[in-house]
Amino acid sequence: MFLGTYTPRLDDKGRLTLPAKFRDELRGGLMITKGQDHCLYVFTRDAFTEMARKIAAAPLTNEAARVFQRNLFSGTDEQNPDGQGRIMITPELRRYAGLAKDCVVIGAFTRVEIWDAQAWQQYQADHEDEYAKAREGVLPGLI
Repeated sequence: MFLGTYTPRLDDKGRLTLPAKFRDELRGGLMITKGQDHCLYVFTRDAFTEMARKIAAAPLTNEAARVFQRNLFSGTDEQNPDGQGRIMITPELRRYAGLAKDCVVIGAFTRVEIWDAQAWQQYQADHEDEYAKAREGVLPGLI
């Protein structure tokens, strides 16, 4: 399970140091792919494989499924963190997410998300009011 918010920096070689709390779970390898909202998603290999099987099962006759499959699978990179917990973010994935130096890495329970720091701040500002309202639709009667 991935939780929390961290602020690592992307180095000049395009490497990002994963939060220490996430390293054990990602030590066996990970998959980095394009996420929604121009962030990157990081999954364990097992979680990605499980998700990919479900996505690949969509009928080829469904145009939306083809678009999603093509974008997801063509933009995925398999990584193994080095001894210092660093991963290499490909130039294409850095471009997609607008990553420069300052990044935000968040735990999103089943996945890790990597954001450009300014994009994350803007996303938070744009959606702050929606968070309070969404509780009723997402968690009716639980909180």
